[in-house]
Amino acid sequence: MSDTYVLKAEARDRAGKGSSRALRRSGMIPAVIYGDKKPPLSIALPYKEVHLRIHAGGFMNTIATIEVGKEKIQVLPKDYQLDPVRDFTMHVDFLRVSKNTVVTVEIPCHFVNEDDCPGIRRGGVLNIVRHGVEVHCPADAIPEAIEIDLTGLDLNDSIHISSVALPAGVTPTITDRDFTIATIAAPAGLRSEGAEGEEEEEIETEVINAKKEEEE
Repeated sequence: MSDTYVLKAEARDRAGKGSSRALRRSGMIPAVIYGDKKPPLSIALPYKEVHLRIHAGGFMNTIATIEVGKEKIQVLPKDYQLDPVRDFTMHVDFLRVSKNTVVTVEIPCHFVNEDDCPGIRRGGVLNIVRHGVEVHCPADAIPEAIEIDLTGLDLNDSIHISSVALPAGVTPTITDRDFTIATIAAPAGLRSEGAEGEEEEEIETEVINAKKEEEE
């Protein structure tokens, strides 16, 4: 799991567009904390710190502690809104979490041991179908990444979720099929040669069938 961090927040008494605009003008971001069978809590966070966290990577998969007065609340970011023109962070939603909370998050895939992949050594290309996998997992044990081992894979081999060793307690949200994460694609030249060979075989078959028809 990525390293946790702390955000200091202020409680918000007022909501609405006018209040939110005033907050942003003062360098703060409106946010809300919900879940854990407790009423939603409206807060304001420092704009600069949150914006940097969002763009540093791993924001949606990292547990944070939000301090509101003397209260410390463990949360997981669930959503955030950006201004479509200026890329300005507008609002953040947080989910309260505890050691018993199970969350749904998308974990990035990291591919390792390319040097030990015969298909890539022969000129093949790693074709990534899914850069991340959505999973259910304990909130206090979110994997930083899912490691995909390429050792021994050859041209035209596929990597399915069933061949990936997931950490304990982590399960994919897609359960009705063995979905593909990546393939080792043959180089363009090799694909072309294969296609030409298939065409030649088809022509030879047509000639043999034509001769048989003439003999009959």
